[in-house]
Amino acid sequence: MLLLILAYLGGALTILSPCILPVLPFVFARADRPFVRNGLPMLVGMALTFAVVATLAAVGGGWAVHANQYGRIVALAVLAVLGLTLLSNHFAEWISRPFVTLGNKLSQGGNGENDSVLSAAGLGVATGLLWAPCAGPILGLLLTGAALNGASVQTTFLLLTYAAGAATSLALALVVGGRVFALMKRSLGAGEWVRRVLGALVLAGVVAIALGLDTGLLTRVSLASTSSIEQKLIDAAHPAPPAQAVVKAGTPLPVEGELPSLDGASQWLNSPPLTAQLLRGKVVLVDFWTYSCINCIRALPYVRSWADKYKDYGLLVIGVHAPEFAFEKDPHNVINAVKDLGVDYPVALDNHYAIWKGFDNEYWPAHYFIDTQGRIRHHHFGEGGYNESEDVIRQLLTEAGQKNLPGGYVEPNAQGAEATGSGVATRSPETYLGYARAQNFTGGQIVQDSSSAYHAPQTLIANQWALDGRWIVSEENAQLDSANGRIVYRFRGRDLHLVLGPSDGAKPVRFRVLIDDKAPGVDHGVDIDADGNGTVTAQRLYQLVRQAHGSGDEHTFEITFLDPGVLAYAFTFG
Repeated sequence: MLLLILAYLGGALTILSPCILPVLPFVFARADRPFVRNGLPMLVGMALTFAVVATLAAVGGGWAVHANQYGRIVALAVLAVLGLTLLSNHFAEWISRPFVTLGNKLSQGGNGENDSVLSAAGLGVATGLLWAPCAGPILGLLLTGAALNGASVQTTFLLLTYAAGAATSLALALVVGGRVFALMKRSLGAGEWVRRVLGALVLAGVVAIALGLDTGLLTRVSLASTSSIEQKLIDAAHPAPPAQAVVKAGTPLPVEGELPSLDGASQWLNSPPLTAQLLRGKVVLVDFWTYSCINCIRALPYVRSWADKYKDYGLLVIGVHAPEFAFEKDPHNVINAVKDLGVDYPVALDNHYAIWKGFDNEYWPAHYFIDTQGRIRHHHFGEGGYNESEDVIRQLLTEAGQKNLPGGYVEPNAQGAEATGSGVATRSPETYLGYARAQNFTGGQIVQDSSSAYHAPQTLIANQWALDGRWIVSEENAQLDSANGRIVYRFRGRDLHLVLGPSDGAKPVRFRVLIDDKAPGVDHGVDIDADGNGTVTAQRLYQLVRQAHGSGDEHTFEITFLDPGVLAYAFTFG
């Protein structure tokens, strides 16, 4: 129920966002007509269409996105005809009879008794196909949940609730607009003038949408941004976890719950399938991770060290590999990563997030500490807190009767991407290149799921990135469609990593890295040489920059791929 309320409020707030502007002319085109026969059917059609398209886009893959693009083209054509018939009676008389009939049904209708409910609903369907609401936190929460949980009636119902909230706001605007129109007609006799202004506004809206302003400029330039309001609603309903208390050796540990079932794993590595019952009598550390996550990679040396140090004293470490990207669901990729990373303890492949959901987990990495009775006694999210975590392990082993435990704290000599982060507070944020979560992109509009030429601007500001060359940007990655394509990023931080991989069947992809237009030299990462040369051979995280004297200064990173076919997923920084 709480999520339904959030979805409705998030939709209602859309009226305050600039991305709703292109839709308003189509709504106000019927502001002077009876609401029940005109405004209501139009808003219902718009809300239903948005819910269906958003559901398909969230869970149906690329084909649904293409279908929506074709639907937008048809809708633009219909609404362009609507605008022209509003603007000019001569055009309405000149155009062929079917279009005249459609234009009259959609835009003129005479008085209320001649209005068609079906035509109003049809206009709503067309408007719904064009509606691109700002991807604020609440809509992002709904779409992320849809992607995680798969297709369901609940997904569509939540998106429909979101659309209903937006329709409610538009309905209020429509009622107010209708009264204003009636007043203007009575006092000024301005009906014809108003109709022509509406036609011009509708055509302006069609042009804005055709140019991508509804999903580009208007989603970035806000007259009254609702993101902070939506985020406060989310925080109030689902607050962030409180700061984790520092655990001191000997401090009693509370019972946080029971170890959930491990039966949902799609495959086990380094071990036969394990169950909660089989683990009774052992102290267990469950580590949620995924092999291209930089935070997981930096925590891994400590997890490996704990597994080695305490394995003869009753500790069993279980890695639960919960994938973030599609390529991380491939068992072959995970098997190679486990081998390369030196992980020799049991690993459960949680491709369907069954174990993740059982723990009600939300983080990579996440560590859960379980005692010999199968009770969760402590947890830790993210990097850090390693000494406190080891204190918890020692305490649970002591409770289990273990004596003469080895002293001191593990001090892994981590190298490369596994080395501890710089701790630079101003470092650039994790940045995704797929359009589903892309932020701070510059250099034009992202074209979804089709090959397009991009041109990187000469200068970028901090945390901006751009593509150059021919790329196909999909939901979770950008694929280079021809040789010598580039990615440019203006970053802050000591380290820069990029998740890359060759496309299916593609050969290794050669690339060259520059920092501030120069070869990296001593600042090169482990996956390139001092001249900046490297090769993409597998789908994984590549460390491309490791500054010898790291700081929070800004630098321009540039990577040029000499061969086509590379897939670029996400930047992370340290």
